[in-house]
Amino acid sequence: MTTVTTVTTVTTVTTVTTPYADAGPPPAFLVDLPEYAGPLDLLLSLIRDERIDIYDIPIASICRQFLARIHALGLNEAADYLEMAARLIRIKAQMLLPRTGTDETWEDPRAELVRRLLEYQQIREAVDVLERYGEDRRNRFARSYTPVSTPSPAPLSLSLAELLAAVDRVLRAASEPVLHDIVPRALDVDGAMDTVRAVLALRARARWSDIVRSGAEPWEVLSALLALLELARRGELRLRQARPFASVEIDRESAGEAA
Repeated sequence: MTTVTTVTTVTTVTTVTTPYADAGPPPAFLVDLPEYAGPLDLLLSLIRDERIDIYDIPIASICRQFLARIHALGLNEAADYLEMAARLIRIKAQMLLPRTGTDETWEDPRAELVRRLLEYQQIREAVDVLERYGEDRRNRFARSYTPVSTPSPAPLSLSLAELLAAVDRVLRAASEPVLHDIVPRALDVDGAMDTVRAVLALRARARWSDIVRSGAEPWEVLSALLALLELARRGELRLRQARPFASVEIDRESAGEAA
C-alpha cells in the first residue's frame, strides 16, 4: 500500500492508492477545506465579497473568479468544484446565445443556480445562528447544587412493654368525647299563624321583629316564616322588603282588597 499526502497552507488533499487490477476502481480522493463547505459555499462567498445582487449574477466575472480561486486552492482535481465551474461556463455560453422568442417566454439560465444559492444561503444563516447560540451557551456556567446530607434518625429501640405503656398514657391523656343529644321538635305553623293574625288585628302594619322575638329558637323562626308565606298565599297580608337584608314589613289586607 502506498500513501501520498499533500498539505498546503489552506488546503489538505489526501490521495490513497491501492494496487488493484487494471479494471479495478479508481483511487479514493478526499478534499478537506477549512474555509469552505463546498462549491456552493465558495460561490456564495465570492458573491458576498463582491457585493453582487444574487438575483442578477454577472456570470462571466463570477466564473473567472471561481476558476482562479479553485486554481489557487489547488482544487484542480476536486469533482464538485469542477462540476460547479463547468456549470458556470455552460450558463455563460447559454447567455451568449441569441434569444429565441419574446422576453416573456425566455427563461434565464441563471434561475436554477439562483434557486440553489438562495436555499443554501438560508441553511447557512440557520447554521450560523445555531453556532452563535451554542457559543453563548458554552460561555455560561450553570448553577451548581450540592445536596445537604441529613443524618437519618436512629431506629427506636423499645420493648413491647414500653410500647404498651406509652399507648396507655396517650389513651389516658385523651379527653372524653363530648356527646350531644339532639331532640327533634315539630314546627308550629298553625300557632305562628294565630300570632300573626293577632298582631295584625291590633295594627294594620307590623314588622318581622313584632312577630319573632329576639333570641327565638330556630324552630320558632322557621314556623313564623312559613306562617307568613302561607297567609300571603291566602291573601290575608302582603310582605315587602325595601332592600336585601332589610326588615320585612307586613301589611294587613282588607276584606275588599282580599276579595
